[in-house]
Amino acid sequence: MAGSSLWVVGLASLLALPGIFVSVSVQASPGDADPHYITCVGECQNTGIIGSNIINRCQSRENGSTSAGSSWYTQEALRMQWKQLNCMTDCRYYCIMRREEERRLGGLSPVQYHGKWPFKRVSVFQEPLSAALSALNLLMHLTGWLSFFLLVKYRLPLRPQTKRTYYEYAGLWHIYAILPMNAWIWSSVFHTRDIDLTEKLDYSSAVAVLGYSLILTLLRIFNVKEGAARVMFAAPILAFVTTHILYLNFYELDYGWNMKVCAAMGMVQIVALATWAGVTRNPSRFRLWVVVFGGALAMLLEVFDFSPYKGYADAHSLWHASTVPLTYLWWSFIKDDAEFCTSTLTLVKKAR
Repeated sequence: MAGSSLWVVGLASLLALPGIFVSVSVQASPGDADPHYITCVGECQNTGIIGSNIINRCQSRENGSTSAGSSWYTQEALRMQWKQLNCMTDCRYYCIMRREEERRLGGLSPVQYHGKWPFKRVSVFQEPLSAALSALNLLMHLTGWLSFFLLVKYRLPLRPQTKRTYYEYAGLWHIYAILPMNAWIWSSVFHTRDIDLTEKLDYSSAVAVLGYSLILTLLRIFNVKEGAARVMFAAPILAFVTTHILYLNFYELDYGWNMKVCAAMGMVQIVALATWAGVTRNPSRFRLWVVVFGGALAMLLEVFDFSPYKGYADAHSLWHASTVPLTYLWWSFIKDDAEFCTSTLTLVKKAR
């Protein structure tokens, strides 16, 4: 019983890992070295024209920058930087679409540009399917957490003295629920607008999910219930995760190092889960097996990557789709675990 919801914590880690690994945006890709693409981007930024497409953000750029005597708090420099960023982004997009159409007519397969496959935009969404599915995952976590909250708050019996739930880990799950919802928000934003800021926010929120999952894993394995003991368990991991996030945001967005850190945290949880699985049993373990195998199969989508079908659906977007039903099963198990632990504790109390 003490480790029953530990499975869910580990599954959280497994579901978070692909999002961390595949959000890498490596700057060197085969498409980047294409001289036709490079020439197209350069001409677009100078003229604001690609074929029949007129890039207004490039056309409206003022020549030059702010005057030397401008105050430090002027917003003109920031406005110019934002225009130039939008100009570059739009030029890259239209040049990629143009070059990929030329490659298709020449019988060549798609290639990656700036670490990403060429996607067709829908309005402001750079990767519309992944953005929409990220929002759907956010909704699944929100509804799952609300269902869990209503269960422990109104349906399960409370301790007569304190009027608090018998389920000792309810508070930790309430805190945890915030993290994946935050991660999916920034995943949606990142797939809508891929810039340095949104990439860092996507990375940081995913790392936070994984780090907190590791803390919960250890708390459940050792059945830690006292506040002071929980702080002792959590403090070193929390300090390390916080330092790592600060390193990524303010020193260097080192993709290789980030993957090593995330893999290490994930492996610790996997080993812990394997050990726990050998010594405990849970009435809802069948549901867990479905999520375990489903999550493992879903991770294969990140290993065997492929270019987007019709410019929209790639392996990463299919992974986002696979996590929707897994998230539903995941929160269902959390609720079952709360009911199981509560019933066990109340029976023990009555037996006394």
